[in-house]
Amino acid sequence: MTFTRRVALAAGVAVGLTGAMGGAASAQETINLTAIDGYPDRSMWVAEFSGFFIPRVNELLAEGGNYEIEWMEAYGGQIVKPRGVLEGIKLGLGDIGIVTTIFHNSALPSQGISAVTPFVSSDARVVAQAVDEIAREFPQMQAELAAENQVYLATGVVLDTYQLFASVPLNSLADVEGLKVAGAGYNLRYLEGIEGAAGVQGGLPNFYNMLQTGVVEAAMTWPEAAGTFNFVEVAPYMLQTDFGAVNSKTVTVNADVWAGLPDEVKEVLQTVAIEYRDHIAGIAMDRAGAALEAYVEAGGTVVELSAEQRQAWAEGMPNIAAEWAADLDATGAPGSEMLAAYMDKLRAAGAEPLRDWAAELN
Repeated sequence: MTFTRRVALAAGVAVGLTGAMGGAASAQETINLTAIDGYPDRSMWVAEFSGFFIPRVNELLAEGGNYEIEWMEAYGGQIVKPRGVLEGIKLGLGDIGIVTTIFHNSALPSQGISAVTPFVSSDARVVAQAVDEIAREFPQMQAELAAENQVYLATGVVLDTYQLFASVPLNSLADVEGLKVAGAGYNLRYLEGIEGAAGVQGGLPNFYNMLQTGVVEAAMTWPEAAGTFNFVEVAPYMLQTDFGAVNSKTVTVNADVWAGLPDEVKEVLQTVAIEYRDHIAGIAMDRAGAALEAYVEAGGTVVELSAEQRQAWAEGMPNIAAEWAADLDATGAPGSEMLAAYMDKLRAAGAEPLRDWAAELN
């Protein structure tokens, strides 16, 4: 964030609705928007929102010549904490932001579709497109966000695949038995079926401290994030489980702000949101190998879980995907249809699931 933006934020400059709801447009009308995320700006998706999404929106609006946006960017707890983005945008504390959906399984259950289908695909680009297509083909995801006074723009995937990072050596599935493992949302259920293993709810910014203090012995995250948050210092052992890529970031806009935006601005935001979706998924894949190499160079040890043990892990879990679908079905939402369509999209893109979660639907 620039100095002037920090000063403006500290001074409590009125932004958002005032500009966005300003009525009929004139040439070069200025619209004020506040972008928020609770994660710090060193987080990849935040850095790219600031460095890619916002400049790209400005570029396309400049081509039209009718509107410009004056951006206020507030990240890293300046307005909300990581779990507070959904509520913050709902209440108008921010106009546009990146909701970490894994924290909101109750309010946004359908966003968990990739999290409940592990061991399917580790390609962030494929998963991002499939989830976003589901959101546009079925009304459920957008309806859930509408209930939170928000408009859905696009789903992002910022992790190439979850891995297991630990403070103790991990060489096999047996070594996971009895461990306390930090995670967030549905991925904690990956531990069900492993004797004595227990999931501990947490968030990426506090995983380091949880590992350092012994609250947990391991954490589920991805190599790029492990590098950003220096996990090698407290978790120098990585078990390469390749749980798969998971959508966890969704760009949304406050619904009241959206209603007051000119159509031209709406179209630009929608277009760039999809570009951002593919951009960050591509970065996630590009950085995956380098992040793993950097982890090893910094002293980390990586052990690849055998194909047989990965298969055993997948088959030993309860079918959390079928449970997820049934819960949505019970509310009148098309959970089973969404799950079946999602699995079809991934297979069509070349994924080879270790378990066909949709085949076990009741």
